[in-house]
Amino acid sequence: MKDYRAKQRFFSILGWIVGIVMMGVSVQAFAQSSLVIYGLKGPSGIGMIQVFEQPPRLSGFTVKVEALAQADLMAAKFIAGEAKVGILPPNVAAKIASTGKPVQIAAVLGTGMLSLLSSDPTVRRIEDLKGKTIAVAGQGATPDYVFRRLLITKGLNPDKDVILNYSLAYPEIAQSLIAGRITLALLPEPFATMARAGRPSLQQIGDIQDEWIKAGGKANYPMTVLVVDAGFARTQPEALRIILNAFRSSLEWVLAHPTEAGALVEKHELGLRAAVVKAAIPRSNFVFIPAVQAKPALEALFKAFLEFSPVSIGGALPPDSFYLP
Repeated sequence: MKDYRAKQRFFSILGWIVGIVMMGVSVQAFAQSSLVIYGLKGPSGIGMIQVFEQPPRLSGFTVKVEALAQADLMAAKFIAGEAKVGILPPNVAAKIASTGKPVQIAAVLGTGMLSLLSSDPTVRRIEDLKGKTIAVAGQGATPDYVFRRLLITKGLNPDKDVILNYSLAYPEIAQSLIAGRITLALLPEPFATMARAGRPSLQQIGDIQDEWIKAGGKANYPMTVLVVDAGFARTQPEALRIILNAFRSSLEWVLAHPTEAGALVEKHELGLRAAVVKAAIPRSNFVFIPAVQAKPALEALFKAFLEFSPVSIGGALPPDSFYLP
């Protein structure tokens, strides 16, 4: 009887020890399986607002969604290996990949949505810009190089025939157009909508997206892409499938519910007013194009970067492995 009780006590203690050890293992596994999906404040975050509101549920992962203020902060997280999923401008993703970091484009989430706005009555077409000063935010970014390509196709030298003013940020450009401090500007959504609302007499000069295609673009140029860590994509295909579906569903919902989307953008403090977001969504070209389908359009854009600043994408077109199958 004593032997039986001793054995019972032994196995009880052993079970308690095993439970404690397994609890430690579970806590460690929990910590290792946390996943942050990164977005960006501003226009790029609008399309994924439902992901902020209802993060996808992934088996084996605790999911958090976080908005970063700038693309370079996102790039730093991918370079450091901290980010597994996030949104970036295409050229930034290409530049990261050129450093040897295993990142891939999973999908294009937004295409060109630039407007050339004018209060100058002498400007009716792009060719009329000779001798003019045009405000362009984002020097060295997609709007800059897309516009340079268009100027060249219209017979204008962007370094001699016009003055490209990069001194103002997008919101400042919109306010300056409204106040009449500047007369010409290249603006993306929703800032173009903001400027038009504040000064309805502003004229849109041409169609930047259509002109890009005429200038050799394979389709509308991508402006926002979903980037994934290649190791994560390889080892967690089911989790990635759910994440991609969540982004696709969010984009579809945003296009169908601009009023509600605007309210959520304010709620999640992405830096834009609900009314502006609501008005801009129909003009914002939110899309979901898988990387392999978007490759021709992405490469057409990357060639513009190679033309004006090869180092901005790492000096060469990204390899096929850069595009998630």
